[in-house]
Amino acid sequence: MLQEWQPTCPIELLRLRARTLAKIRQFFADRSVLEVETPLLGNSIGTDPQLAFFTTEYLSPGMVCTPEACQEQAWQSPSRQTLFLQTSPEFAMKRLLAAGSGSIYQIGKAFRNGESGRFHNPEFTMLEWYRVGFTLPQLMDEIAELVGGLFIDLPLQETQRVSYQDVFVSFTGLDPLVFSYQDYCNFARECGLSEAVDICGHDHALWLDFIFSHNVQPHLGKNALCMVYGYPACQSSLARINEQCAQITERVELFVNGVELGNGYHELTDAAEQSSRFDKELAIRQQQKLPVSVKDKRLIAALESGLPECSGMAIGLDRLLMLLSGSASIDDVLSFPIHRA
Repeated sequence: MLQEWQPTCPIELLRLRARTLAKIRQFFADRSVLEVETPLLGNSIGTDPQLAFFTTEYLSPGMVCTPEACQEQAWQSPSRQTLFLQTSPEFAMKRLLAAGSGSIYQIGKAFRNGESGRFHNPEFTMLEWYRVGFTLPQLMDEIAELVGGLFIDLPLQETQRVSYQDVFVSFTGLDPLVFSYQDYCNFARECGLSEAVDICGHDHALWLDFIFSHNVQPHLGKNALCMVYGYPACQSSLARINEQCAQITERVELFVNGVELGNGYHELTDAAEQSSRFDKELAIRQQQKLPVSVKDKRLIAALESGLPECSGMAIGLDRLLMLLSGSASIDDVLSFPIHRA
């Protein structure tokens, strides 16, 4: 107990973090990409049913903040407002893009409730960037250049690029674009994952996430960057539909040694389509009796005003530092993870 004040991260890994952040900032400075900051607290939050969020209560100036006041009147006061800790800076950054910022990036904290373990901490550091005018293949080129450069002391093999459909079929024999409940159930039972039947039900997206994480992801990016692109449309509420195939979206995920590092899109710019997708996710949240989310109307307004053609990527820097340092757990690269905070 007396030692719990100490960080879980060796000082040398704090130095590695500092050097890594400096390299990232230099990478974007060399390309004239603007560093920005956006709020951690917001009036709205993402609607993704698979993400849990934190809320807090904001007391407007002038409100009496004594415990007695809170008990007697604050819960009904118009001066009391629920705010959300952001799970990603994405929506605010897109508002900057719509305002004419040009290409931007941000290194900052994000928060996701209920996530703690070897690869998760409820508070984590994220790198997110958006490149105006970039297609998804151009973004993938930049991902390889940036992340590959960070592994300069741990040289990787040639970068791999594979479609979601090809890699899913390769490791499972199942077609991810054609949902057969019985085939998915049979596969899960054959793999000793019969719990998937109760967990996933008839939800195609849940089945894909479950099977991918257990049977595909562990094989990806062995000593190499592996970029998987062309995700099924049911899994990507923020990416645009592929022009050649309406069943897939312009989405990419990055893996190294079976660890997911990042998620990127050729961004959806259609305000009506984005609003509709949010509404569908809100309906799913209600059906599953999940905490109520609030649709970001300011993002929709920004899309209506005109989001420029762009592609964006988000990378979990704590996981990246795990791989760069050969650490076994995310706790090893955090100064004070949740159990020491």
